[in-house]
Amino acid sequence: MATLGLSDAEREAIERLERDVIRPSMDALVILELSRAPSPVLEKLAADYADKGVKLVRIDVDQDKLIAAQFRVQAVPTVYAFYQGQPVADLTSALTEGQIKSAIDQLLSQIKVGDGGAAPQADIEPLMAMGEQILAEGDAARAASIFRQIRDMAPDDADVAGALARALVAAGEKDEAESILASLPPESAGKPAVARARAAIELASAVPAADTAGIEKRIANNPDDHEARFELAGAKAAAGDRDSAADALLEIIARDPDWNEGAARKRFLQLLEAQGLADPWGRGQRRRLSALLFT
Repeated sequence: MATLGLSDAEREAIERLERDVIRPSMDALVILELSRAPSPVLEKLAADYADKGVKLVRIDVDQDKLIAAQFRVQAVPTVYAFYQGQPVADLTSALTEGQIKSAIDQLLSQIKVGDGGAAPQADIEPLMAMGEQILAEGDAARAASIFRQIRDMAPDDADVAGALARALVAAGEKDEAESILASLPPESAGKPAVARARAAIELASAVPAADTAGIEKRIANNPDDHEARFELAGAKAAAGDRDSAADALLEIIARDPDWNEGAARKRFLQLLEAQGLADPWGRGQRRRLSALLFT
């Protein structure tokens, strides 16, 4: 599993989750205890249930702060049960030995520990959140490394492929991003994560020269030079200045919404799609577009 570009703490967090929780849970019920000190009750129950396929893993939230953050630990202890790579129960509210024992008994009655069945995809949400956060902070190379590791865990997940492709585009590896999306099955093409990644690739493909002085001079000489303003929008988007890119595209739409068969509107929507439908900035920009088109 590749770890290039990760800090030591991030590498250890991912490797430990995979090694100590995800893999053992493929044929055992893993009780994950996130705490500051070992729980004698959990240790006793783990020993009592060891021959039934129950394993206890404890993570110190003070030493492994990255893992604690990804699991959004707000109180200690926080206790989860994992089976076949997925969290199957939150045992945090089970405070007494009897309550925890009852919860474990119920889980064991519902699952077949060690049955050798095919394991479902691991719960990757905490790791995806980590990668998205690092990508948002501007470290595309590290984000790509994290998404590559997640893809090792979930090779058929279109959301993971889309996230990796976006990180690669941001890191200047557009060709690899295109290759990853091209390898996906046709039924994944319409998924939001894949569409978002394709929008990012198309924006990157339209990048003009980095020096925009000449383009800006053309616009100053002729404010209706929509081709120049369109090029400026591409340059600003490539530089990460989405506000200036949006302003340039909206100015074209305001002056001539049908210019070049609506190219400015199409590129504007592409810019929003690359940011993600839930992005607050995108929602604000959609309101600006609506104000232009419908008022």
